[in-house]
Amino acid sequence: MDNNTGQKKGIKTILILAVILLLPGFLYFVLNKSGSNSYASLPIFGKKVVPGTTHRKWGRDIPDTIYHTVPPVDFVNFDGKKVHLLDNDTTLSVVHLMYSRDASLSRTMIKRLDQIANRFIQNKKVRLYSITVDTAYDTPEVLAKYAKVYKPWTKSWFFVTDPSVDIFKFAQESLLQDALVNKEGSKPFIIGSNYLLLDTKGRIRGIYDINVKTDVDRLEDEIKLLLVEEVRNHPATIEQKR
Repeated sequence: MDNNTGQKKGIKTILILAVILLLPGFLYFVLNKSGSNSYASLPIFGKKVVPGTTHRKWGRDIPDTIYHTVPPVDFVNFDGKKVHLLDNDTTLSVVHLMYSRDASLSRTMIKRLDQIANRFIQNKKVRLYSITVDTAYDTPEVLAKYAKVYKPWTKSWFFVTDPSVDIFKFAQESLLQDALVNKEGSKPFIIGSNYLLLDTKGRIRGIYDINVKTDVDRLEDEIKLLLVEEVRNHPATIEQKR
């Protein structure tokens, strides 16, 4: 009985060691084959098209998808310098519509966005764009006076205008936001109440309503999440010494 008991314990010990040694490798193999290596990821907003082509990932053919993107646009900053929205494929963008003569919605959006600007003041990969729809009135000089209290020149924050841009078409078709001249009400324009978070490809990854109390906090959290996603998808290339 003693010998049998000892043999059984020995077999159990060997089996346990085998499981410990083989299980990690087996799980790694399964994850790679199934493609279930997953991370938290933000949605992509707007229309999408599946062209019928594929690309390979983790040894599997994945259908290609063409997503709605915001095209690069040239604006003029409050300091009179040109600003190229989405010209840099290494930075995230937070954009929203506003105009300086709006003392309610626009003013509130600017104040709340200042919190975000201050929290990411040291991170040059996050840029903020306050885009006026009142391009005839909001000259760079007007915007400079309007934005002075927020010291945007100390942050990656741009207050931009450009009468040559069809701002309403850009807002509606590219940003997917409400923007139109208000011919009946007391305010000259109607604008959307959202901040948009754009990734390095110009895709809309988050929409945050200023009227929802928790959305500004969610914007901060999801900027951080998207920064992690960008690092994961575009790891820095380490140059090896020859």
